[in-house]
Amino acid sequence: MKKLVTCLLLFTAFAINAQQSYWTSYSFIVEPENEATVFKLIDDYFKEHKTEGVTVSLYANHFHDSENNATHMIVFHGSLDALGGMYATDGGDAWDLLGARLDHHIEDGAGARMGTVKTAYGDTEGDYTVQRYYLIDVEDSQAFETALNKFHDDHKATGRVIMMGGFASGVSPHGENHWAVVGYKDFKSAMAGANAGLTDDQKAARQAGWKTFQETNGGSSLVRSGLRVRIGQW
Repeated sequence: MKKLVTCLLLFTAFAINAQQSYWTSYSFIVEPENEATVFKLIDDYFKEHKTEGVTVSLYANHFHDSENNATHMIVFHGSLDALGGMYATDGGDAWDLLGARLDHHIEDGAGARMGTVKTAYGDTEGDYTVQRYYLIDVEDSQAFETALNKFHDDHKATGRVIMMGGFASGVSPHGENHWAVVGYKDFKSAMAGANAGLTDDQKAARQAGWKTFQETNGGSSLVRSGLRVRIGQW
């Protein structure tokens, strides 16, 4: 599966877990005429061949900048033991056959990465398939995570989930070391954003809280953002 395992991860995707968990991700480019074929190949494989304890998610990279040009990303998420176990086996002939078939229909994307899921806020039981993602260069991880925890404790997320974690390998020259994903139930909710449904007073309080977060997070800058849509999960 040469192309799939050498293409760059654009970003992570995963199931929610209260404890720290782990992910790996690969991105790639699929031309429109090949999308249905690629999906069917991946769907057929993971319906029959799946590592216990590992969630596999396939995303379409919907809104993105011109350099963030991968069209799809596949993400593997689970505990350290489960994900480590998946990589400890070679997958056998079925895995090799999947890779050989996919290579005819995909192009290299932007690389591959791995990292951790550290925490989640909001409705962690919901199924949010439309996700805005952010790659962040954080100067002081402890200060950033403490400030973010306080902000979300003070301003509870409703109707969405916010996930945060870090990168362990595959960081770009831009230096991102944290990521955040905000999951929504549909495009309308994603377009409306975090202030949807809030009163003017609630919006003002949230804005003030965000200002405090920016002043106390130890220094951070946005490296990249976009919006992806989950089109399959196994």
